[in-house]
Amino acid sequence: MYTLLHGLYKYLMQKDEYFILILGLDNAGKTTYLEAAKTKFTKNYKGMNPSKITTTVGLNIGKIDIAGVSFNFWDLGGQEELQSLWDKYYAESHAVIYIVDSSDRDRIPDSKETFDKVISSEHLTGVPLLVLANKQDVPDCMGVREVKPIFNQSAHLIGRRDCMVMPVSALNGDLNSSTQFVIGLALCTLGAIASPEMARDLASEVERLMKSPNAYIRKKAALCAFRIIRRVPELMEMFLPATRSLITEKNHGVLITGVTLITEMCENSVDTLNHFKKIVPNLVRILKNLILAGYSPEHDVSGVSDPFLQVKILRLLRILGRNDVDTSEAMNDILAQVATNTETTKNVGNTILYETVLSIMDIKSESGLRVLAVNILGRFLLNNDKNIRYVALNTLLKTVYMDTSAVQRHRSTILECLKDPDVSIRRRAMELSFALVNTNNIRNMMKELLLFLERADPEFKAQCSSNIVMSAERFAPNKRWHLETLFKVLVAAGNYVRDDVVACTIQLISETQPQQGYAVGALWRALEKDTSDKQPLAQVATWCIGEYGDLLLYGPPSEDAETPVNLTEDEIIDVYQRLLWSPQNTVVTKQYTLLSLTKLSTRFQKGHEKIRQIIDTFGSNLHIELQQRGIEFSQLFRKYDHLRPALLERMPPMETARPQANGIIGLVNGEPEPEDEKSTILESATTTSDSSALLDLLGTTDVGVTMPAATTNKNSSPSSTTAHNNDLLDLLGSLDLNTPTPVAPTLPLQPQSPSTPMFSPTNNSNFLVDGLLNTPSVQNELPNMMIFDKSGLKITFKLERPPDIPDLLVINMLAQNSGSTILTDFLFQAAVPRTFQLQMLSPSSTVIPPSGQVTQVLRVTNMNRASLRMRLRISYTGPTGPVLEQTEVNNFPVSTSQ
Repeated sequence: MYTLLHGLYKYLMQKDEYFILILGLDNAGKTTYLEAAKTKFTKNYKGMNPSKITTTVGLNIGKIDIAGVSFNFWDLGGQEELQSLWDKYYAESHAVIYIVDSSDRDRIPDSKETFDKVISSEHLTGVPLLVLANKQDVPDCMGVREVKPIFNQSAHLIGRRDCMVMPVSALNGDLNSSTQFVIGLALCTLGAIASPEMARDLASEVERLMKSPNAYIRKKAALCAFRIIRRVPELMEMFLPATRSLITEKNHGVLITGVTLITEMCENSVDTLNHFKKIVPNLVRILKNLILAGYSPEHDVSGVSDPFLQVKILRLLRILGRNDVDTSEAMNDILAQVATNTETTKNVGNTILYETVLSIMDIKSESGLRVLAVNILGRFLLNNDKNIRYVALNTLLKTVYMDTSAVQRHRSTILECLKDPDVSIRRRAMELSFALVNTNNIRNMMKELLLFLERADPEFKAQCSSNIVMSAERFAPNKRWHLETLFKVLVAAGNYVRDDVVACTIQLISETQPQQGYAVGALWRALEKDTSDKQPLAQVATWCIGEYGDLLLYGPPSEDAETPVNLTEDEIIDVYQRLLWSPQNTVVTKQYTLLSLTKLSTRFQKGHEKIRQIIDTFGSNLHIELQQRGIEFSQLFRKYDHLRPALLERMPPMETARPQANGIIGLVNGEPEPEDEKSTILESATTTSDSSALLDLLGTTDVGVTMPAATTNKNSSPSSTTAHNNDLLDLLGSLDLNTPTPVAPTLPLQPQSPSTPMFSPTNNSNFLVDGLLNTPSVQNELPNMMIFDKSGLKITFKLERPPDIPDLLVINMLAQNSGSTILTDFLFQAAVPRTFQLQMLSPSSTVIPPSGQVTQVLRVTNMNRASLRMRLRISYTGPTGPVLEQTEVNNFPVSTSQ
């Protein structure tokens, strides 16, 4: 009876029992997996330390009871010699767990081969399979997406049985440890080395731990979530509910981690940013409590309560309040309190103030608050710490366009920073000083900046001189002051002056007739001194003396007391001779000097023979350019002496040549950009004097700018013109007079004499000398087009048709910022129908400062096939955020397609 009852009890209370094989190559982590499973599911079981687990020889057995079911695990050794014993256990197994070492890429093919042998056994037909990609915590391991396709190749052997591939790691067990420090270590490791696949699989565990009652675990879980979101942003939504609750924490460690996590979320998602705008009052309250709280030994740093948390909250407020008036209004008061109540004698307080300034400048704050922020930066400039001064200058440079008047109050302090021994501070102070220049302070600012240029290091001189020239071009009070400034730049910057400054100075002298006497006198005094380290100055001086040398000797007395009184022609020629024979002068400077000396032969009353002798010596010069000019100019003193006065007569005023600094074209003297530029008018007549014709040919060659055509001389006869032209042909070497020259088709032209094409400015083969005397071809210019004008951004098309390429249209795009804020990330895109071909060159810049410009060249070919249409897309970042505009241009002039 007892036996019967015992058997009945045993039958009723027995558990379902299953046997599971754990297979895989050696060192795949089979035993570690078994120990982790036993630790997790067996109460009070202390697993073996993973560092003490050795290679399995034979068999490891583990038993786990879950919900009335008993699972028996057989961990079989994976060495190749022991694999022959595996089939002895197949018949009694109910499932197979096959473990793959995903960190050992070299043995993956061996593992796949072993797997195929296992599932090919007839004893395992229909047995469920679980493939585990182990060691997912090892850097550069294979994820499930890499492992699964390899084992899917055995689908024909797997058949219809259940099969799954999953990632595993020993960390998963550590996350469920009963010790908080083990959990914390696992969370730190997961955040540091987890792959995207592993992060997706364990994100739910991390989210669970963020709700743990233990503050230490919540802090570590929030930090791990922060790193997971950086690696896998799409998991952000999973952590939102738990993250919101972190703001109400009283533990400072959890709170600062929660603020950091929210900041990362808001920076990566606009929807999340809008979601967390509701917590601004909570953040304001926390920050206010930190400011008003008394001494707290746990979180105090140099007398400031928890400065790390304050900085984190200020940064989050800046992100939440950006381009949002209502949210900004809610934080204006607390920002003012932080700015006025924070101690500034310690670096800790300066750090908080710096974050406060950034927040004030980035949100829609009140004007008074912005002035307060600029004043804080002004106090930073007086700090003894050079790092703080550099930070202040860098921040002022970013905010100067937002509130220029507030920054102007600290102009004297900024100028003092130009004398700082630190090179980085001097550079930032220089850039900020140029940003502060305007019409009212141009004289004082230029005085200080010229002193800085004189003693500046060579690395500063090029940028500083270009910016001084650009500022003088925009804000010069008068022409005399403008010329004096340019001359001082040429002297102070020496050989570091850019070439466009030389052209700009020559153009200004040419168009300023009342100041030409002063200019030639001032430049002569500079030329008398040693100019070997001032080549641009020598080039401007020789050009000016060559053009206006008669004013230097025979002109009316100058108001300048330093003008030489008893200067003679021989003294000037001696200086020129010194320049020409000096080995320290460049070839370009000698070209300027040689041409200038040739011009002086028509400006001086005597001394022609001495000039001719100097020029003759260059007929055998070793440099081919100087030799060519020496031979050609020598001919003007002999066979073609009658052409010399007409050829070398004084040039008319030149067109404006505007300097550029950092790719931005400046406006001249602060004047607005003209709406339309006048097209070049080519006038022709049946008779043209040799003087006018030669001016057409060579009148603008010194500086490479286009000069209007000379007027017709009615007293010149066709016969004399033909004779003079033939003489010039002999000089140039038998050019074809009958070759037609294309001219601008925009205006009706009168009948031309046969000699006119010879002197047409559009004829590239008409040249007397190369280099300095090279006449650029004139393109057919069309009316300008205003194609976009909105929100302070104006875009203009300047159209040109090169005469030598009939089916080409060159479009010079000019984008102007008439607003008071800087425009960044400027992108201009264009599309045309398939009939045409469009080539877009790189823009001059992607940033348009206030009153600044950006240029870009577009080349459209196949213009003769149809009327041009163009669709435009314009994007940039303005004061209100990213802006995207689209427009279409259908009104191109008819002449563009002819």
